Amino acid sequence: MTIGRWGWIGLLAVAGTGLWLLLGSGRVFGHDIGGLGMTLLIGCTWVALYTASSIPRGEFEQGASPGEWKAWIGFAFMLVATLYFVLHAEAFSGDDRAAARRVATNLVLLLVAWTVLSRLMASRWKDRVQEDERDREIETRGAAWGRGALVVGVISLAVTLGLSPEHKLQWATHFAIGNILVFVLMIGWLVEAAAIALTYWRDRR
Repeated sequence: MTIGRWGWIGLLAVAGTGLWLLLGSGRVFGHDIGGLGMTLLIGCTWVALYTASSIPRGEFEQGASPGEWKAWIGFAFMLVATLYFVLHAEAFSGDDRAAARRVATNLVLLLVAWTVLSRLMASRWKDRVQEDERDREIETRGAAWGRGALVVGVISLAVTLGLSPEHKLQWATHFAIGNILVFVLMIGWLVEAAAIALTYWRDRR
């Protein structure tokens, strides 16, 4: 399966529309249709992965390695998930638990979709070397960056809760703190994916 230049442009347009819908900008008659946006985004990602995996070996090896493909797509998914969380953060600070559950469900579905696509990518490239010593070294360095971001986030939250006057902590319910910790974890994953992808890109250049 091959896609020409206009095919890639069309695929990017559909993916952009899906992202617009997912992030909550697309509403029809007051109804959130973010689920449709997620379907479009995941579908475009699957088509892109399938097309990339079918490129002839010689042509493929001149471009990005399987590890770099995985890193960039992982970064894109985590960036979308983080933006989605930030843009819908008010759902976790109010009393509308239905809205909070809807946002949490979409986040979980995004992570599940990334897991499924990762396995699909691995199966498509099962006859190719997907990881070597260089890949493991890059992943180790990326994990260190992600762990550093996670530590900074947790320490920042602990300092904020410990040093702020009690009257300024009315927002700090158990529900809010739990979701902040989830957000910090997402930031750690985002930094890790970004560090891995950028390291691949820098080495390739």
